[in-house]
Amino acid sequence: MQRLRLAGSLVAFVLAGAAFSSELAVIVFNPRSFDKGRVPPDWRIKVNHGRADIDSCAAGGDSCVRFKSVASSFGIERGTEVNPNQTPFLTWRWKVTQLPQGGDFRHIATDDQAAQVLVLFSDHRVLSYIWDSTAPKGAADSNGSYFLVRVYTIVCESGPAQVGQWLAESRNVAADYRQAFGKQAPEIKGVRLQINSQHTGTSAESYFGEVAFRAQPL
Repeated sequence: MQRLRLAGSLVAFVLAGAAFSSELAVIVFNPRSFDKGRVPPDWRIKVNHGRADIDSCAAGGDSCVRFKSVASSFGIERGTEVNPNQTPFLTWRWKVTQLPQGGDFRHIATDDQAAQVLVLFSDHRVLSYIWDSTAPKGAADSNGSYFLVRVYTIVCESGPAQVGQWLAESRNVAADYRQAFGKQAPEIKGVRLQINSQHTGTSAESYFGEVAFRAQPL
């Protein structure tokens, strides 16, 4: 239910206006454009519960953005137009330094994650890539519908084994969409980066580097 509400608000945001790009590498999140927690004009902060704690940071000479959740749920989102047939590979860097204790996306009462990347398509379907506290890496599940929005969640990382380490991820969103919804992926309309720990009443912390859509995986 948490991701369905998030996806619903993301739909409303991206339908208000989106920026078009036909490049074969579309940078949708550039952390260098953030300054001490102030988001650039093409992004907005969306708070679902509690208070947002976002700040700019640096790691190994690269810029990043830090999210800190204390029994809260928030994210940053932007509208974009990306053709998944031209640039099907979603790539991003993230690091988790604190997992929400007891978080598990498979149960509504524990549906908290330290880090999520959500991709909205033009047909109001959403792919949600998460770092879960408990559910095993590779687990995937449909989370139903909410105001015509359908969400499919994929666990990219799980548990504490790699907490504190920067990890690079690469997902073929066109293939993931086809696996999740049984048809060819339509145009991508928006992206959200998210953290939440309100269901478990715990704390979580994560960091994000560049997020892009590419013609080839990194």
